[in-house]
Amino acid sequence: MQVSSYLKLSIAVAAVTIALKTGAWYWTDSVSLLSDALESLVNLAGAMFALAMVTVAQRPPDEDHPFGHHKAEYFSSGFEGVLIFAAAAGIIWAAVHRLLSPQPVEQLGLGMVLSLISSALNGGLAWAMLKKAREHRSMALEADARHLFTDVWTSIGVVAGLIGVMATGWLWLDPVIAVLVALNILREGALLVMESAAGLMDEALDTESQAAIHAVLERCSHQQVRFDHIATRVSGQRRYVDMHMHMPAGWSLGQAAAERGAVERALMAAVPGLRASIQLLPMDVEAHFNDPKDREGIGP
Repeated sequence: MQVSSYLKLSIAVAAVTIALKTGAWYWTDSVSLLSDALESLVNLAGAMFALAMVTVAQRPPDEDHPFGHHKAEYFSSGFEGVLIFAAAAGIIWAAVHRLLSPQPVEQLGLGMVLSLISSALNGGLAWAMLKKAREHRSMALEADARHLFTDVWTSIGVVAGLIGVMATGWLWLDPVIAVLVALNILREGALLVMESAAGLMDEALDTESQAAIHAVLERCSHQQVRFDHIATRVSGQRRYVDMHMHMPAGWSLGQAAAERGAVERALMAAVPGLRASIQLLPMDVEAHFNDPKDREGIGP
């Protein structure tokens, strides 16, 4: 399935889990189960927005966006992080109110069964989505999958806490669990927002990919060819590397182009999905930059 198909499935599963968890809260009047239902509501809104952003990201370059729309996916993870903050605030408000005015909970067995069913649905979908996200390097899909995993652990924690309520009769344990749920999803929301910001700021490729690029350039360097001003960045599903390739001024254009083509093919083979932008320069010509780091090179 395509990335968009997984997000459509996520929307459908989120609707089902909201129904299950809302039913669990209605029958039990448990504020911790209410917090679980609110998180699933965030899942639904997040999946819908992620689908919209993935659709935008897949648009081809146009006159206003000549480099494409790939960064649209980062807005999805940031939006979902903000939704998580709002849901956590609502959960804490309800939990504090219940903590100050304890209420009995009823039919916990039925509520826990419904919660566990929804957790099984979310867990299976999240595992498949995360695998697909890493295959296609989709930030939006990965963010949605990670939030679903958080939802699964939240539900398990809620059920464990409610078992404690049944065993001890401590009604205060229910709102305390809800607060813990809120703090947990706040942490996940903060991670999503930070990752979204990092992507929008043209973060460099991961260490493994950079090492692969440098290994290729080391192999391609010799007395007549060297590389410098190497810079990498991530933009949604795309990965880029820019560099200068120095060679003898006496080489013909065809010879220089052939050498550059060989380097590009080697880079793309080493790092799938990579797009290389290589500027050709004579060996005795240097480009000038203010940042000393930009002068680092590979080769003689």
